[in-house]
Amino acid sequence: MTMTRRVLLGAGLTLPLLTRTARAARTPGTLTFGLSSYPPSLLPWNNTGTAAVTVKFLIFRGLTSYDAKGTLRGELAESWARDGEAGWLFKLRDATFHNGAKVTADDVKWTLEQVAAEKSTAFLRTEFQGVERIETPDAKTVRIVMKQPNVMLPEWLASPHMPIIAKGSTEGGAPPVGAGPFVLKAQERGVSLDLVAFDKYFKPGLPKLKAIRIVAYADENLRVAALQAGDVDIIEYVPWQSMQAIEADPKLKLQTVDGPFMALSFNGAQGPFKDKRLRQAVAYAIKRDEIVNAAFFGRGTPLEGLPIASSSPFYNPATAHHWTYDPARAKALMAEAGVAGGFSTTLLSTAQYGMHKSTAEVVQQNLAAIGIQVTLNLPDWATRVNLGNRGQYEICVQGTTADNNDFDGTATLLDGELPPNNARSVGIRTPEIHALYAKGRAEFDLAKRRVIYAELEQLALDQCPMVGLAWRAQGYAMARDVQGFTNLPGALNFYSGLTLEDTHFG
Repeated sequence: MTMTRRVLLGAGLTLPLLTRTARAARTPGTLTFGLSSYPPSLLPWNNTGTAAVTVKFLIFRGLTSYDAKGTLRGELAESWARDGEAGWLFKLRDATFHNGAKVTADDVKWTLEQVAAEKSTAFLRTEFQGVERIETPDAKTVRIVMKQPNVMLPEWLASPHMPIIAKGSTEGGAPPVGAGPFVLKAQERGVSLDLVAFDKYFKPGLPKLKAIRIVAYADENLRVAALQAGDVDIIEYVPWQSMQAIEADPKLKLQTVDGPFMALSFNGAQGPFKDKRLRQAVAYAIKRDEIVNAAFFGRGTPLEGLPIASSSPFYNPATAHHWTYDPARAKALMAEAGVAGGFSTTLLSTAQYGMHKSTAEVVQQNLAAIGIQVTLNLPDWATRVNLGNRGQYEICVQGTTADNNDFDGTATLLDGELPPNNARSVGIRTPEIHALYAKGRAEFDLAKRRVIYAELEQLALDQCPMVGLAWRAQGYAMARDVQGFTNLPGALNFYSGLTLEDTHFG
């Protein structure tokens, strides 16, 4: 079966009609997860995509995380509280790393120092450079003192890119040692990973499964067919064209939430989009309802402002529909920028995910209508991530989400003063936006934070470091007897792998 599947993948074939009347036999206590791509890497502090996040949540745990309702909860930290003007005090649980060593305050201190180090490539390096000092009064107590008061620290520590690693375990290129519910036992690069339950996991009775087998199905039709046939028990990134059939299948069930979205990023360091007027022109040229229909089969809504969910306390209805379709305005902006006759550009996306490819094609068509001729670059996902990280594009389709459900979670998308990352435009300096994010983090009063972010929002809509396109209904599909898995709400959707510790068959 493995060789057959690999041949199919290598040939780029799809099997949309592959089904069996009976589900395949399972290994008792083992769940098979159909992942949308093989993780480019499992480096604990780097952002290498959602597929990697799901696997990292099996292997690692941080100080905090989220429950099934999206509420912040303790993980390796059993409690935390403000301690002074700029400090936070964390009390650690009795927990064990996969190498048998106890999780201590020294491990936490070492981890944070690695993330903030000068040559660190960590996703949250800039944020944790805001740490003034870390104190370890005893093995179970960590005091983190920030350079400025910071309301967001517990949320940052919940990021999948901020797990606590056993001190010194990465020396000499050794794999990082975590304290998650599962241990990685084997992997076939590009194909599969096998994990077994960690018998010293710090939560009594968890994980509920004995093992999880991760199998990469880059072809979305093959991924759905594998679920229908019983070769896998759960899949992520359910293609929108398959959702109706899955809902109608009595052997299966579908969980969807809004939160992830499609957007455009730009290269502001060179090329035409150094000029914000051309970024604005693109924003007004897109028929967002066409993206909802073409990429998501109607299962989504246009995103005409910043990616702030209507359920958020920071949602502003006055700016939610800022980028309405207005080709006349787009052409006027192009004329102001001196390119009334149009110009040519390139757009980076990927053909590995249908939503990315379809979004790129709609954008290409819409921009052609105002005189911008777009050449598509549609590599595989790993190449797309690498090109995005290096800023090798002029326009780039994003399929992403905010880091969390706080307004500050959009900083990774909009703050051009942060280090380069594939989820953010390259070369667009935003010092005023950066300063307002810092001001918002230092404020603990919700009403005052709303005022700060309202000003930030106006700046972001003017500068266009990211142009929203469409909210999408993001789905996981699974066998009917899979219990305990939860599709987390809003911006936390990509963190749903957290709930695999609770998942079981019933």
